[in-house]
Amino acid sequence: MDSGEFENSTPAGNEQGRHSRESGNELRSSNRLAKARRRMLKRDLEGRDITDPRVLKVMAEIPREEFIPQSWQSQAYADGPLPIGMGQTISQPYIVALMTQELRVNRDCEVLEIGTGSGYQTAVLSKLVKKVYTIERFAQLSESAQAVLGRFGVSNVEFYVGDGSCGWPKSRLPTSRCFDRIMITAAVPKMPEPLAKQLADGGLIVAPVGYGGVQELVACEKKANKIIERLICDVRFVKLLGEYGFEQ
Repeated sequence: MDSGEFENSTPAGNEQGRHSRESGNELRSSNRLAKARRRMLKRDLEGRDITDPRVLKVMAEIPREEFIPQSWQSQAYADGPLPIGMGQTISQPYIVALMTQELRVNRDCEVLEIGTGSGYQTAVLSKLVKKVYTIERFAQLSESAQAVLGRFGVSNVEFYVGDGSCGWPKSRLPTSRCFDRIMITAAVPKMPEPLAKQLADGGLIVAPVGYGGVQELVACEKKANKIIERLICDVRFVKLLGEYGFEQ
């Protein structure tokens, strides 16, 4: 072997070693996150009042770390919200599970989600319903969520960028012209009228409602064009900005 061949082989060896170390680090990180996800399920979901087996199954399958900035991924399964940019957050796992459970969805449901955010809640819903229609005010967040869901092969979600408090664009409504369920993932001062109108009779809306730093998570059922409200618990959400939400 001449000196040129020797010199060429040394960097290759270093490169191989570097890739081996990186693979080892990724495996250890993956194992830690998998362990944290199992702990979240047992302690923060099953250990509280999340009892719907479908919700628990989906929460066990979806890697929350893929929906948050890399700098926060080590905290992916901590029971708290995390920043995702644009002044928005990804809700804590318990709240995601609770709101999904309270929405009482089934495979035939068409669901409107107000506030795509990271796309994590969207992903959870997509595994449980026929189709999700999701609105996000910030194009950057919508594009990021679309990219992540695309990587996972999720195909039953339709995205829209705009004012979620005004509801889904009339020109793009589903055949039924309404939604079986609506989830609002940011605080509203009161239930937006356009959303109540787009809810099917017998349908449910789950949303955080209130003016202060603490809101009430409520489930609202529509019966004969009347909204019947039920209080779930106190929560803290960022505000939904828009015509029927909060002013900027």
